[in-house]
Amino acid sequence: MADRYLARLRELGFDLPPVGGSGGNYVPSRRTGNLLYISGQISAIGDEITFAGKLGAEVTVAEGRKAAELCALNLVAQLSHALGGNLDRLKACVRLGGFVNCTPGFDQQSEVMNGASDLMVALFGERGRHARTSIGVANLPVNASVEVDGIFEIAD
Repeated sequence: MADRYLARLRELGFDLPPVGGSGGNYVPSRRTGNLLYISGQISAIGDEITFAGKLGAEVTVAEGRKAAELCALNLVAQLSHALGGNLDRLKACVRLGGFVNCTPGFDQQSEVMNGASDLMVALFGERGRHARTSIGVANLPVNASVEVDGIFEIAD
């Protein structure tokens, strides 16, 4: 594959996971102008949830970082799918939104979300630097520990 980002992903020791569909009445991605919005991706490979449970209880911060990294890989898979397999069309990762399934009082959401942010920067370099939110929530679908959505700027 000529795609430099897919080659870089392999150098980092990753393969793109399979692209999942939507779990409801929404689409996995939506383009408006040069922005591509990608729906929230949970910490799953196919139908298998990884790191299920709450941060601050069943899931450690280190596991949460790995879960966020997997969410970012799922975002990249959706991005690649939306771009017809050509990640070279990426101009910038604009924003990531992170949702961390956690216990009351857990305050390390930003540390967990670094797993997703670090992967974006390692993969896309300066184009991977982004704005971000990290929010603690009471629960996530199918008890996933982390969910991440993204906004990407793309070339025509």
